[in-house]
Amino acid sequence: MKVNNGSPFRNIPSVDSVLNAEKIKSLGFIKDQSFITEIIRSYLSNTRELIQKGAPSLEEAEIISDIYDQIIDLLEPKPKKIINAAGVIIHTNLGRAPLSESAQKSIVKVSGGYSDLEYDLLKGTRGSRHIHPERLLQLLSKAESAIVVNNNASALLLSLSTLASGKEVIVSRGESIEIGGRFRIPDVLKQSGAKIIEVGTTNRTYVEDYEDAITEETAAILRVHRSNFEIVGFSHTPEAEDLAILANKYSIPLINDLGSGCLINTAKYGLDPEPTVKEAINEGAHLALFSGDKLLGGPQAGIAVGQKIYIDQLKKHPLARAVRIDKLDLAALTATLIPYLTGNFEEEIPIWRMISADIDSLDKRAKRWSRNLRGIKSKVINGTTAVGGGSLPGQLLPTRNLAIPQESCGVGGTEKIAGLLRNEDTPIIARVSEDNILFDPRTILPEDDDTFLKNLKAVFS
Repeated sequence: MKVNNGSPFRNIPSVDSVLNAEKIKSLGFIKDQSFITEIIRSYLSNTRELIQKGAPSLEEAEIISDIYDQIIDLLEPKPKKIINAAGVIIHTNLGRAPLSESAQKSIVKVSGGYSDLEYDLLKGTRGSRHIHPERLLQLLSKAESAIVVNNNASALLLSLSTLASGKEVIVSRGESIEIGGRFRIPDVLKQSGAKIIEVGTTNRTYVEDYEDAITEETAAILRVHRSNFEIVGFSHTPEAEDLAILANKYSIPLINDLGSGCLINTAKYGLDPEPTVKEAINEGAHLALFSGDKLLGGPQAGIAVGQKIYIDQLKKHPLARAVRIDKLDLAALTATLIPYLTGNFEEEIPIWRMISADIDSLDKRAKRWSRNLRGIKSKVINGTTAVGGGSLPGQLLPTRNLAIPQESCGVGGTEKIAGLLRNEDTPIIARVSEDNILFDPRTILPEDDDTFLKNLKAVFS
């Protein structure tokens, strides 16, 4: 029902009016349209509430267009592919590590039909999903055994629940930390049923602090790599080998949570050395835990490698089923591990292609982009790329950014352009800095160059 012409509600159409609008009727290919009616009612109700609070009224055509856009957006599978030009390689908000081509193909292959996920093809009997990545992880880490779960938080929770529930776990006060998403080590210990015993101080902890805290109730020593921050200056952290000696002396396991879980020497790329999984095992860790989607460059996964006696216990714990990895991530993970075994990771794993890219190749790509943007003022400038993902805090790689200055961006400037780029069919996430909008070739996959340039030109046109 229409209200008087002076009312701010005068342009709000009825549900039936929206349903009969040509734009909405064009969605006739949708068999069950009951959800469309629900969206319309919800939108109109919200519109009335906003107008009551002082928001300006919309024209009927705008309302119908907004509703149509909401329906189309709802029917688009999420999350959507984006182009990362922001200069952070392992970008947590953007899905962390992009998968290799072989990992993508492996997912498609295993998802299109049945698989030997838990089937032994030789024996013709039930098998275990744990065996698929285990041999690869044994060879890469030199550990006796391995188990893969759905993320590293789960790997830690499973380890503590299995080995330390109802008992004490010793951790340095400087490692009793919070990482992304308010994920706190003390909270995980609490959920596992273990009691945290903090030793040392925030900046200095010694082996003697751990030994003084060991009692008959001590079930494990936990070492946590500070992967997303640094303590510098007057500080001390015991060596992993010394903690392993102490753990062996009292017959308790040393659990080393490595966070990112690097398999290679990062110093080769001008970065500070990141502890590798193989080093952690060589240093005596009974269990080493790490992520699959950070410096490993694979899918979300939590990986535990170490002594068979402890891994076997993890596999048998009831929680292992609740946090087990699914078949798609498992397919991607095994495909990601193989290039490390063959030595082809720089060519095949996207994050290592990015990290290992030389400055000359980055300069050539950025200059090629600039030449393609005819009529748009741009330049190529020096910049830096962060590794990101809670890995190598403070470590930056040199890069060459494509920079489009404020004066080329028109009304609204760089922030307006950045917003428009985020709303493209394939969104581009850029960085605004010092009156320039910046695009980092180190973090844009080469296979996305054409789409990147097409969308960039479309926004500026």
